[in-house]
Amino acid sequence: MSGLGPLDEFPIHQLPQPIAWPANSDRNFYDRAYLNAHDRSGDIFLITGIGYYPNLGVKDAFVLIRRRAADGPDTQTAVHLSDAIDDARLDQHVGGYRLAVDEPLRTLHLTLEETEGVAVDLRWEGLFDPLLEQPHVMRQGTKVTLDAQRFAQVGTWRGFITIDGEQIAVDPTAWIGTRDRSWGIRPVGEPEPAGRPADPPFEGMWWLYVPMAFDDFQLVLIVQEDPSGFRTLNDCSRVWKDGRVEQLGWPRISVHYASGTRIPTGATISATASDGSAVTFEVESLLPVPIHVGGDPDWTHGVWRGEDFTERLTYDMTSPEVVGRIPFGVIDHVGRAVCREGDGTTRTGWGLFEHGALGRHDPSGFADWLTVAP
Repeated sequence: MSGLGPLDEFPIHQLPQPIAWPANSDRNFYDRAYLNAHDRSGDIFLITGIGYYPNLGVKDAFVLIRRRAADGPDTQTAVHLSDAIDDARLDQHVGGYRLAVDEPLRTLHLTLEETEGVAVDLRWEGLFDPLLEQPHVMRQGTKVTLDAQRFAQVGTWRGFITIDGEQIAVDPTAWIGTRDRSWGIRPVGEPEPAGRPADPPFEGMWWLYVPMAFDDFQLVLIVQEDPSGFRTLNDCSRVWKDGRVEQLGWPRISVHYASGTRIPTGATISATASDGSAVTFEVESLLPVPIHVGGDPDWTHGVWRGEDFTERLTYDMTSPEVVGRIPFGVIDHVGRAVCREGDGTTRTGWGLFEHGALGRHDPSGFADWLTVAP
């Protein structure tokens, strides 16, 4: 990968170097925005994104909504859109889906015209400055399979979501969510020819991503480990209201899994402030959304599906076939966290708690792809 991708996001004076887009001839080059929204109740979670794959000639978008009511159905609905790519870099849209950057790194306007019974009109406003995360690189043998960069922010939402004629008001006093923008190389589109089997074979990965907003700072944690527990990515920082970025060291993490599953109920994150004092985050899941149910592999990004493609898929989250899939993928959770500082200060934060334990992970006691928590 070379250079910085999303020119429609970054003011020119913030670019580290001039570039052209696409910035790489690799077939797997991508430029993608990801956003989520929830009202802190644990009853609803919206996840959405739009991606451009210039070397595949494809652009696509999705909206994924889980709704869970104590006395009603528990469903997850996905709307997928895909089309041929265009050169309108400052007009990001796929079919009736549009993401407009009103003010770079500050405000966005997300709309979905009524499509398969779902419509969205939401405005996002950042609460803190964005954090440009560490580069993320993965290899399979000598081949680079992931070489990406991302920035993330937490903000508030206002507007409405409509599902089958029911309009849900989105109030910024309650609705919060993360947005990130990433670009680079990652597996997208139709599968490539297999070639020689990997040696040694891929045994899995352990992933944790926690962007959350507290009253006076934003936490962004992103950690990845290999099957032995060796940490291949470690980025834990908080962005204060005045723009200061404080690194929180090498956090120690204990994920709490529901017995007999790999579904986390929460996590304890023990970090270190810049002055050496302890900072602990107790994270809790209020609603899990398995993004592989209605997302990848049900919806593989960058695949050519024809001109102006749309579809809707709705899943009963209590059905045995769906329940059996949930533990074995990346799950995005409505997240709540309590932060305890060394001086006794306590803060409550809200945002995203994303975790996936895929395959073997020795520190978690997962010996293979099917092992679950005791």
